[in-house]
This record gives sequence, structure tokens and C-alpha cells, in this order.
Amino acid sequence: MEKIIEATINIFSFSAIRYFILAGIPFALFYLLMPAKLGKFKIQQKIATKKDFVREVWHSMQSTLIFSIIAVGLAFTPLRQYTRIYAHINDFPIWYIGVALVLSLIIHDTYFYWMHRLLHHKKLFKLTHLVHHKSTNPSPWTSYSFHILEAITEGLVLVPIVILLPMHPLTILLFTITGFIINVYGHLGYEIMPKGFRHTWAFEILNTSVHHNLHHSKFKGNYGLYFRIWDRVMGTEHPDYVKEYDRLQDQRFGHISSEEKDHKSQAA
Repeated sequence: MEKIIEATINIFSFSAIRYFILAGIPFALFYLLMPAKLGKFKIQQKIATKKDFVREVWHSMQSTLIFSIIAVGLAFTPLRQYTRIYAHINDFPIWYIGVALVLSLIIHDTYFYWMHRLLHHKKLFKLTHLVHHKSTNPSPWTSYSFHILEAITEGLVLVPIVILLPMHPLTILLFTITGFIINVYGHLGYEIMPKGFRHTWAFEILNTSVHHNLHHSKFKGNYGLYFRIWDRVMGTEHPDYVKEYDRLQDQRFGHISSEEKDHKSQAA
């Protein structure tokens, strides 16, 4: 039991530090140091309040604790025997770490999409997901701002991942860090994708900060986490997404004519 408690404290401490660094740096840059200079990148012009930020950090710390408990349960209790977590990094080729990371993100995106849609059911929304949606104008601190029940549901994605995929602890660590960085970008409140991204194949597949911000402001549609794929297949992508993204493009880079857009699209 002492080992489990110690592991929980260590993982929670690391995760909390990671949260404040990976969410805190972009928050400081976009919200404290350069908000005027980066104003063209802002998706919603209104600004969240200090009260919002405090609420988000408080709920995020609760979520971090829940995630830590789930990780400890899978890695440091008898439950580990039912997983495919392997201890020796050479049990699989080094390149497999990258493959497992990509596959874990794909599994997570699928899990998240359907879980997210379920949480928007009217009987569950007020009970759980409303806490996250109190942030109608999200910031990096929003990334882990969940009701405890939602945090449990979110964290349980690790169960199918470690049951389906051989995962080294390093891969699990990379999965949590990569997922959190993308999560922070999705809740950033600013669009930072480069100008040329709009007319690449990646735009058709990957989510953007505008994509998820639209979900927070409209409450419906755009349920995916990393990719647009499930939203497009299931017809749940918000119909104004591309138009809203183009509005931000014009706001950031100046007006781009429809003819220029068509030309760039054909060139891509």
C-alpha cells in the first residue's frame, strides 16, 4: 500500500507540474505578456475572467488526481497482469514506440468522440459535462477542467489502450504529454496554425483551435479531439467551421479572395 501511495503522489506531482508548465507558458504568452500584439490570433474577442481561470485550475487539479489514480491502478496493482504494459524497452523494436504512440492517439480520438457525444446527452450534460462547458471562452487552463465523473470517464481511456497495445511506460508518458499539448492548443483561444495549413491535406484531417473553440461557444458539433474524421463521417461537424476558420485567416493575414483560395486549393 505504501508503494501505491508513493507512486500516486509522484505521478500526481509530475502531472501537476506538467500541467502548470505546458498550460502556463502559452497562457503567460497569449494572455499576460502579448495579448495586444497577438490580438489578430484571438478567436473570440471577449476575455475570460480571473474567476474562470481559478475555477479551471481547481477542477484540473481534481482531474489530474483522478488520472494519476487510474495510472497507478493499471501500473502498480495486480491489474497490471491484464494489460500489455512491458517493462524492458528492448522487448519491442525502438521504432515501435512511435507506432504505439500514433495508434494510442487514434484509439483515444475514437474513444473521446463517442464518450463526448454521450456526455452531451441531456440527461448527462448537466450532471457532468456542464463543468467543462462553463468555459464558453476557453483558455489553456480549461484543458483538464472536468467534473470528477467526467475525469474518471476521460481517464479510463488508458484501459483499452494498455489492453489492446503493448505499451512501455515511456510510450504512456509520451502519450499523456502529446495528448495534453494538443489539448492545450485546442483550448488556447487563439489560432496559431500557419497560413498555408488551410490548403493542405492535414487541414482535412486534423482539428484546430478554431474547431474546438466553436464547440465551446456553440455547445454542439465538433466532438472530436485530435481529428476531424469522426465528425465528418457522422455529420456532426459544425457547418460554420470552415467559414469560421477562413474568417480567422482573413483576420490574421488580410483578406484572401475566393479566387485566390480556389487557386491555392487546386495547387495543393
